[in-house]
Amino acid sequence: MTGATDFHEPFDINDDTLREECGVFGILGHEDASALTALGLHALQHRGQEAAGIVTFDNEQFRAERHLGLVGDHFSDAETIGRLTGRAAIGHVRYSTTGETILRNVQPLFAELEGGGIAICHNGNFTNALTLRQQLIRDGAICQSTSDSEVVLQLVARSREQKIVDRFVEAITQMEGAYALVALTSKKLIGARDPLGIRPLVLGDLNGAPILASETCALDIIGAKFIRDVENGEVIVCTSTGIQSFFPFGKCPARPDIFEYVYFSRPDSIVGGRSVYDVRRDMGRELARESHVDADVIVPVPDSGVPAAIGYSQESGIPFELGIIRNHYVGRTFIEPTQQIRALGVKMKHSANRSQIEGKRVVLVDDSLVRGTTSVKIVQMIRDAGAKEVHFRLASPPIKHSDYYGIDTPVREKLLAAKYGLDEMCNYIGADSLAFLSVDGIYRAAGYDGRDNENPQFTDHCFTGDYPTPLTDLSEDQDFVSAPRLVEVG
Repeated sequence: MTGATDFHEPFDINDDTLREECGVFGILGHEDASALTALGLHALQHRGQEAAGIVTFDNEQFRAERHLGLVGDHFSDAETIGRLTGRAAIGHVRYSTTGETILRNVQPLFAELEGGGIAICHNGNFTNALTLRQQLIRDGAICQSTSDSEVVLQLVARSREQKIVDRFVEAITQMEGAYALVALTSKKLIGARDPLGIRPLVLGDLNGAPILASETCALDIIGAKFIRDVENGEVIVCTSTGIQSFFPFGKCPARPDIFEYVYFSRPDSIVGGRSVYDVRRDMGRELARESHVDADVIVPVPDSGVPAAIGYSQESGIPFELGIIRNHYVGRTFIEPTQQIRALGVKMKHSANRSQIEGKRVVLVDDSLVRGTTSVKIVQMIRDAGAKEVHFRLASPPIKHSDYYGIDTPVREKLLAAKYGLDEMCNYIGADSLAFLSVDGIYRAAGYDGRDNENPQFTDHCFTGDYPTPLTDLSEDQDFVSAPRLVEVG
């Protein structure tokens, strides 16, 4: 076999990461509903950075603002917030896991039904959305977006149930995959979490106003009280008279996505009763126990590798230093993207702190390894800064399988761990040694003795290939006809 180092691909600073899913927020019964929603979306910005939208209801009509770009680019001025009147609001930040990044795909999506309007936004991915969409179109549905969220609206609209909540429930019981849904009607704020609880959703309260959000950090930013996690398979209905909860799917053991702890959630959030920061730090501790190496300094790959590097340092006794400084203001370069400029891309985002690296044996700690192209550049950058040795440690197991639940992973053929063994990967990134946290190790960091292979405690398909739901749209008997579609060019 040809050496792994012969397969280096052109470097793209934005193409070697697990891109976040989406973030949702909703509040009912507060005079500052739109402003609080904008703040909540600011806190959830890490979950989606391509588009943001807010829909409010002012007792007479729904009002919507949806834009491409960051929350702060569009929802930070008094004029915009002033247009979004009403005491109820839902909001969404998006990364385009399904559907292009175009304005008609930006959520919340809205539909006028027989009983009134409904706005919907969701985090996650439906694994049978294409199948249902094709059936709906065959039955005469007119789809205005390419987002799988619209499928839910179409199913709600076609339900013959009388009550809007019953129509909503009938719709989601037809969906497969992972989702946290938030919907707003003229009288209700509705939340729903998939039967396994793969995607997160929490319930909060601000002076009597109920809140639904993807993470607790969105509650913290507005001074709201965390009440509890929305349970897996739960539908929660908030009105002016109180909160009702029911379980249309029945109850089953939860299997939340373990990647919320590895990468997606903010470190200051509490997910499933666990501090994300504590779990990430303990992943580093476990990593040090499993793959200790003699070294002079522990260096995190910022920012996501920092908690694990702290844990590695604490467990190993090797000093922790910020050997890489991150530029937080980098975006896509405006310079003509020649190969020479692309080769400099990592230096736009990360710079070596030579004073902490030169002449030392360095352990680089990162949260995960995807394509490996960024890791190649970072390892070389550390060597160029004078490191004697560079040992790469990953605070999660090898990512060998693609995600279909709302995380934008590359196709499996482009995942480094799916192509190469450990030695080949080490050779590829140019490190002196390479080690990943074991599957049992990541479970221990989350408070378990290890993975229960009969009844896994988490959804961990990226590591194990164990997909906990049907993947209907990927089945071989599906034949999706690609009809001509509208392309927005300006």
